Amino acid sequence: MERESGWKGKSKEAIGEVFAFCEGYKRFLDSAKTEREAAAFIERSLLDNGFVEAPSAPKVCRVNKGKEVIAFRKGRRDLSQGMRVIIAHIDAPRLDLKQNPLYEEIDLALLRTHYYGGIKKYQWLAMPLAIHGVVAKADGSIVTLTLGEDESDPVFSIDDLLPHLSRKHQDEKKLSEAIEGEKLTILFGSLPLLGEEKDPVKKGVLHLLGERYGLSEEDFVSAEIEIVPAFKARDVGIDRSMVGAYGQDDRASAYPLLRAITDLEKEPSWPVLAVFADKEEIGSEGNTGAQSHFVQIFVEDVLEALGVADSGRVMRRALFRSKGVSADVNGAINPTFQEMHEKQNACYLGGGICVTKFTGHMGKVGANDAHAEYVAEIRQLLAKEEVIWQTGELGKIDEGGGGTVAKFLAQYGMDIIDMGAPLLTMHSPFEISSKLDIFESYRAFKAFFSA
Repeated sequence: MERESGWKGKSKEAIGEVFAFCEGYKRFLDSAKTEREAAAFIERSLLDNGFVEAPSAPKVCRVNKGKEVIAFRKGRRDLSQGMRVIIAHIDAPRLDLKQNPLYEEIDLALLRTHYYGGIKKYQWLAMPLAIHGVVAKADGSIVTLTLGEDESDPVFSIDDLLPHLSRKHQDEKKLSEAIEGEKLTILFGSLPLLGEEKDPVKKGVLHLLGERYGLSEEDFVSAEIEIVPAFKARDVGIDRSMVGAYGQDDRASAYPLLRAITDLEKEPSWPVLAVFADKEEIGSEGNTGAQSHFVQIFVEDVLEALGVADSGRVMRRALFRSKGVSADVNGAINPTFQEMHEKQNACYLGGGICVTKFTGHMGKVGANDAHAEYVAEIRQLLAKEEVIWQTGELGKIDEGGGGTVAKFLAQYGMDIIDMGAPLLTMHSPFEISSKLDIFESYRAFKAFFSA
């Protein structure tokens, strides 16, 4: 394939449409820094667009434990013949508070964390961080925390060594070993509680937590509190052609998918299913990840609402006959580290949505490898709708690799392929995407649902 920038030949009006779409995308990123927040945003949008929980309705949505969402639209064809399925994930690499996080050291209150997903630990030091999450108290009540996002909020941070003292402890080590996971501790406070001799600063912050939120130290045990970057999504570049933000892997797919299913103007030919899953960054484990039975149970409920006999058998056949897209990002070729990619088979920022035939690592281990016939179908669809697209692998064979949820849907027997926007600085606190690639992802997902 000949490569050229997707921006080439775009009119001023077309560029304006791309930019306008990405204003909504940035608002989504700012509102959805955790999987719970993303699920809540998606659910609100679906309900606002006529989706309901009743499985017999033409447009159905359902939320799984506040962390996973399914949206479904009936088509003109019978559901037993199959569906058009797109799945994206809404979790992102981050830091989680441990269940017993709070301690005091050298007159400072600190919080212990455990990182989630594949991060470069050094990227999380010496930067403003925010606290998002929920605390389930012993009485059953839920307290929601969001600290560090409003201009009037305090922010939090992880201390780093000054260069004058880091030579032996950090500089001479491998980059992956320079920062230990146990040292990713959050600076949480420094004011002592008056009259206290033992751990006065820890007791001071506990007093504030109790006074403001009704929380005790024991409540951390049943809390899910995430540490995320405190900054908002921003335009990148003098021409504002890129978006820089936390969590674009994989919300760069989730937002276009949400818009694709809500923007369908008429009843599609095939029934369509959009899945917004959790836990992809840790292998899609757990009951809100792609390996759970949520999709099967949902489809079976819809079939039962339609009065279909032997709904379990029909559900399995419907999934087997379906065609799918794993909507996930890929790593764009990095201008500073081009040698990590085999350029002829790399994806480029601004080249349109990236179609990834296979993922996995080294010898395609752990991959879904889309069949040639299905790749041809996708080519024809994208060409027909004039979607700007490219192909790409995630780095050189012996250097790169990764996984997506595609293989878990392939277990049902459906054809499935990976498609998504290329990103720079993927898995960092500030990932960078091209606005054009985000918009072309939307156009590709909508075309797939409309075919």
